Amino acid sequence: MLTSRADDRAAHVISVPASVANLGPGFDTLAVAVQLYLRVRVVEVRRDGQGQFVVRHSEPPVPSENGVERAYRMLASRAADGLPSVVVDIESEIPVGAGLGSSAAATIAGLRLFEYCVAPLTRQELLDASTALEGHPDNAAAAIDGGLTAALQHEDGRISAVSLPWPEEIRLLVATPDRELRTEAARRVVPTSYSRSDAVFNLQRVARLMHAVATGDADSLGEALKDRWHQPARATLIPELGPALLLQDPDLLGVCLSGAGPSIVAFAKRGFERIAGQLERVYCECGSVVTIRNVCAEPARVASPALASRDR
Repeated sequence: MLTSRADDRAAHVISVPASVANLGPGFDTLAVAVQLYLRVRVVEVRRDGQGQFVVRHSEPPVPSENGVERAYRMLASRAADGLPSVVVDIESEIPVGAGLGSSAAATIAGLRLFEYCVAPLTRQELLDASTALEGHPDNAAAAIDGGLTAALQHEDGRISAVSLPWPEEIRLLVATPDRELRTEAARRVVPTSYSRSDAVFNLQRVARLMHAVATGDADSLGEALKDRWHQPARATLIPELGPALLLQDPDLLGVCLSGAGPSIVAFAKRGFERIAGQLERVYCECGSVVTIRNVCAEPARVASPALASRDR
């Protein structure tokens, strides 16, 4: 059993942002990091090669094997002297099963913890490892780089991603209902093939969305966020999505599903409280929490190996 010998005041905190994936037409490709965080506080590192993973405290409670631990153990074979044992506290603001990248955030946190305890990882190694665990690179890429990211899986299986800064004046209003939706269930309803017209529809809007972000052309967002690939199918699981996509307000720039849902995201420069009220009314039967978020421009914070060495 590990005991805490580290000075709690000096314990390092690994912070990883949540993310909104797809952004309408960019299915499994686009994601933007938002200022909502999972934090892992490193209380103790013991270089005993035993690889024990002890969660001293978690809020909310984590399952017996959580995503942080799974990712921390993934690269254990690279630890020449065996994987160090750790004691951590975990605190997450990211609701589970809400379409806000909670799983990807936990994965990146676990990989950053491995860096802290063992050795640095390149950005490419982070992308490859997180995609292997997550099955898709979009949320993880945003958590790694911050801002808006566009992920690409090459024909040979390699993963790459590029990032763009998000216009600072455009904020996200995230409506999260009081229920979960498992990603697996949301993926099962998505079609496996599309008509040419639907494919062209989405490609046109992805191109316009990237231009709108790069140039700050907020007036194009409403059209650029439209989708025919996954949102129509997922609306059968999320009945609030249809009414949300039809919302009208002079300050509302656009609406889309957040990842696989059931969270829904609205974009605006002003009129936040009024738009938040409209989103809450859409979810009036099941209840929801609407939060106003800025985009997280910074990547997940990298832990310092020098600090870890003091806890031997």
